[in-house]
Amino acid sequence: MSKGVAITGMGVISAIGNNAQENFEALISRKSGISKISHINTIHADDIMVGEIATTNSTFEKQLGLSENSFSRSPILGIIAAKEALAQSGISDVNDYKTGLISSTTVGGMDKSEQYFYEYFESDTHWNHINGLHAGDSTRKIAEAIGLKESYVTTISTACSSAANAIMLGARMIKSGRLDRVIVGGTDALSKFTINGFKTLMILSDTYSTPFDEHRKGLNLGEAAAFLVLESDAVVKKENRKVLAYVKGYGNSNDAFHQTASSENGDGAVLAMEKALKVAGLKAKDIDYINAHGTATPNNDLSEGRALLRIFGEGKVPEFSSTKAYTGHTLAVAGGVEAVYAVLAIQNNRVYPNLNFKTPMKEFDLQPETAVKEKEIKHVLSNSFGFGGNCSTIIISKEA
Repeated sequence: MSKGVAITGMGVISAIGNNAQENFEALISRKSGISKISHINTIHADDIMVGEIATTNSTFEKQLGLSENSFSRSPILGIIAAKEALAQSGISDVNDYKTGLISSTTVGGMDKSEQYFYEYFESDTHWNHINGLHAGDSTRKIAEAIGLKESYVTTISTACSSAANAIMLGARMIKSGRLDRVIVGGTDALSKFTINGFKTLMILSDTYSTPFDEHRKGLNLGEAAAFLVLESDAVVKKENRKVLAYVKGYGNSNDAFHQTASSENGDGAVLAMEKALKVAGLKAKDIDYINAHGTATPNNDLSEGRALLRIFGEGKVPEFSSTKAYTGHTLAVAGGVEAVYAVLAIQNNRVYPNLNFKTPMKEFDLQPETAVKEKEIKHVLSNSFGFGGNCSTIIISKEA
C-alpha cells in the first residue's frame, strides 16, 4: 500500500488568489486575504473578519457562461477550480478513461437557499435554490460543467476533514483499480448560516487569527474551492503526463471525544498521522514540512500541538505552519486547499510562514515557522480535523 497516486493537475480559488499561481505568490509574499465582510448582509459584519473572495457571483456567471442567478456560490467556485485542475493536466476529454468526481462541502447551496427561504410557501420562483441546498447538488453541477458522464460521482461531508477524505477515497479508488482518474477536492462558500453557527460556538475571532499563539482568540471563516486530478500509473505512462507530486499516504480516525472539540491530548490526530505514515511507508523523521490544521482556536491548537509532539518527539517536530491565517478556515475545502499548497511547497521547496504568531503557547515548546524558508521538501504532511471527531491526515510526496 506504499505506492503513490500521481497528481497531474490542481486548481484553487481562495481569498488570496483566483488560481494556484496567485495563491502561491500570496503565500510567499505574506499577503493575507482576511478582511471585514463586504458581500454578505449580516448583523456580524463589524464583529468578525473572514477570508472572502472579492469577485461577485454575477461576474463569475458571466465568466463561466451561466444564466444570472442560476447557481449558488459553492458550485460556481468549484467549477472554476475543477476546470483549472483539468486544464493543467491537459485533459480535453474527461470521459476518455474511467473517471470519478469526489467533491466535498459543508455549506452546499446554503447561501442561496437562506436568501429565498422565506419565499418558500409563497412562490416557487426560486425553488431551484431551495432544492440546491443539499451537498450533492454542487457536486452534480460541477460534474455537468466539466462534462463528466456515466461515471462515479459522489459527495463527502465530514466537516472540516471533508476534502482530505475526498483525496483519500480517490487515491484508494485508483489503487484498487476501480477508477483510472479521480478529480478530488471540494467547495464551500460563506453564508449567514455558517457565520451565525460559528458565532454561537464562540470560536470566531474579531481580528486576524493567530494560529499556535498563546493569545489566540479563534478562527476566521473563509470560502474557497480546490481540486486535484489524481491518475493511475497506466494513464500517466500512456498520456505522458507531467506528474506534479504524489498522494503517498493517508489516514483517517475518529477522536470520539466531543461533538465539536478534540481531545486535549490529540488522540484522534495521532491515530490519523500514524495511519498516514504507515500507508506511505515513511517514518516521522522523513517528513520535511507540516501544514497544520491550525485553526487558532484554544482547543485545536493545544490538541494538535500535543499530537505532533507525540508523533515526532520533543525537539524533533519539523518546520510547521498553518496557512489558515491567509485564507481563513475554509471548512470542507481546507484539506483540498492545503493539499494544493503542499504540492506547491514541494515544487518550489518553500515552507510557508505562520502569520501573526508572537507568543509561544505555555503548554509546550513548539513554535511554527514565521518566515518563508527555502529547503528541500520531499514529503509534506497535511492535517485536517473536523467536528464530530473526524481526523484526517494526507501525505503528499515528491516521488511515488
